[in-house]
Amino acid sequence: MLLWLLLLILAPGREQSGLAPKAFLLLTPSWTTNFKGEKVTLTCWDSHSPAKGDIYWYYNDNFWKKESGDLQINMSGYYKCKTQRSSFSDPVHVEFLSDWLILQASHPVFEGDNITLRCRGKKEADIREKIYYKDGEKLVVSYDSGSVRLNSISRISGKYHCTASGGGFWRRWEQTSKPLRIQVQELFPPPLLTASSSQPTEGNPVTLKCETWLPPQKSYIQLQFCFFREDKVLGSGWSSSPELQIPAIWSEDSRSYWCQAGTVTHSVMKRSLKSQIHVQRVPVSDVNIEMQPPGGQLIEGENLVLICSAAKGTGTITFSWHREGIIRSLGRKTQRSLSAELWIPTVKESDAGRYYCAADNFQGPILSEWITVTLKIPVSRPILTLRAPRAQAVVGDVVELHCAAWRGSPPILYQFYHEDATLGSSLAPSGGGASFNLSLTAEHSGAYSCEAHNGLGAQHSDRVILNITVPVSRPVLTVNPAGAQPVAGELLELHCEAQRGSPPILYWFYHDNDTLGNSLAPFGGGASFNLSLMAQHSGNYSCGADNGLGVKCSEMVTLNFTDHKYLPLELTCRSLHLGSSRNKIILITVGVIGGLLSILGLAATAALVGNFKTQRKSGGLSATGTPSPNECQEPSSSRPFRIDPQEPTHSEPPALMELQPVYSNVNPGDSELVYSQIWSIQHTKENLASAPRMHWEHKGPTVIYSELKKAHPDDSAVQASSRGSTHGDATENYENVPCASSALDH
Repeated sequence: MLLWLLLLILAPGREQSGLAPKAFLLLTPSWTTNFKGEKVTLTCWDSHSPAKGDIYWYYNDNFWKKESGDLQINMSGYYKCKTQRSSFSDPVHVEFLSDWLILQASHPVFEGDNITLRCRGKKEADIREKIYYKDGEKLVVSYDSGSVRLNSISRISGKYHCTASGGGFWRRWEQTSKPLRIQVQELFPPPLLTASSSQPTEGNPVTLKCETWLPPQKSYIQLQFCFFREDKVLGSGWSSSPELQIPAIWSEDSRSYWCQAGTVTHSVMKRSLKSQIHVQRVPVSDVNIEMQPPGGQLIEGENLVLICSAAKGTGTITFSWHREGIIRSLGRKTQRSLSAELWIPTVKESDAGRYYCAADNFQGPILSEWITVTLKIPVSRPILTLRAPRAQAVVGDVVELHCAAWRGSPPILYQFYHEDATLGSSLAPSGGGASFNLSLTAEHSGAYSCEAHNGLGAQHSDRVILNITVPVSRPVLTVNPAGAQPVAGELLELHCEAQRGSPPILYWFYHDNDTLGNSLAPFGGGASFNLSLMAQHSGNYSCGADNGLGVKCSEMVTLNFTDHKYLPLELTCRSLHLGSSRNKIILITVGVIGGLLSILGLAATAALVGNFKTQRKSGGLSATGTPSPNECQEPSSSRPFRIDPQEPTHSEPPALMELQPVYSNVNPGDSELVYSQIWSIQHTKENLASAPRMHWEHKGPTVIYSELKKAHPDDSAVQASSRGSTHGDATENYENVPCASSALDH
């Protein structure tokens, strides 16, 4: 019987998983033990109110009847009810006894409640003392017919009975009640732990619920809940919520879970059975690798980000990154995520290549496809090289400007600059350097630079200075002072100047075959040489200019002067009295000798010109020696300074100086004629001071003949007077004849 009662009491725990709450059975009067012949009214409640409609009644666990409303009973037994909206109520044992003394207990009694006991006899007036017992131990003694109250009874309350005594001193009696086991009902059934999924997928959320309920009479009681995995408390511990949210559950969380429910005072505590949760792991699949910045191409010095991701996979995933040709991984990360990143800061040229990644969640690594990472390298600072055919660039040379950046992704565009002006450009499609050829002129001296550009920024080279040497032009020799006839003992300035030529220029001065000296013009322009004149300084003068690129020689200038002042401009050959044949012979002899000397002078001049041209063809002035004066004595370009205002072939004034005339007499064979040959440069006093320096083309010296007039027979008086006259008077018998071909023939 007791075993059956225990099963009934525990039965609600097996039904707690049902959705419908329990029905609840109330007694009126509320005593479970009564005297036979008394009646008890049963009321079935569902939820929080008496049940309406059909009620299913059970007696001793068998269906008894279906009836609405209350039910009145007078038979001992176990009663329970059920409605359409509720499950079975807990069974209630009601007894009807014929004993003289009974022990009554109030109904219902829940865990933790205080209980009321009443010891009742058939003749209450005869009873003087009542004693209450629990499991044979005296609890309390009462001397009235009232009830007693016991505090906080537990579910397993034990056996209770009472005794009643009465009578006088001589005759005392005592009655004992039948033992009573108090029906203590559950305040709430043991909770049931449920999970939103008993086999959740790893990484997904799971909701745990601790389910129980309170009877309608105790609905005001507040319950608290706590969840456990094995022996570890989950969440924050005790909470008024019967649910716990697990954001993500993992394979290592596959354990036993249970929950606990209790009152706030913890006077009633109950725990659920353990529930096993098996977390399902999804293997990694569809692993992919990508890079940032996208496109597989980045610039050297940027940061490279390799992103490894998996389309599927749960749990803790280990990601690793690898580069072709390297055994060890570049990096590893283990995390609960479907993607991970690897940063490679400040990439270098050596970081280019093919990459892949792998992902593993303890099911074996899954590899991604390969991606290729290429780097664009900005150009380095280029180097400009000038390649000339000689150590010193000269006008007319072709110079190669070569610009090369040793690093940089092709193609590379090179720009070439002279100062701030663009010369041109050249493309190197495969990298390396590029060249630009430039034919030099005098204006090309200066700073050169180049620029390299491959779309990632331009780089400029250092400036390279190119000094272009301009060969000297043919110099011009002039003589100072201008405006007076120099004489021996005076200071003569020879000035030599080349209009073009890079400095420094070294000037050499020559007199015939002798080098007079040199003078340096460090900044270009001309240079002078001062000469103290002597009688032997008559002759040919020239100068040479040299700036390391060969000697250029001036035209020769012929200077003739004596120790005396020069004759007046208009020359007159005074007649000589040739009274005798001896004088004629002397004059003829002098003329012949003068002619022979002239022929010898011309031959010597031709030989010097041939020797000078040979030296010019052989290379001119040596690099280390002194240039030969013969290099600057070219007969084709030599000429004397001429001062002849009556010269018919020139409209410009003649040169500054005149030379001392030289006289020679010739006899053309006619005894009656005498010629006087004069070599001279003529000038007048009026234009001597204002005549500018100039250079004439080469001409032979002017030859003027003076013809002696022949005496006629009818002019004997004149002839007689002339014989007796002095040489000073003979000028009246001559006239000047130009040395023309007709005169010579004559």
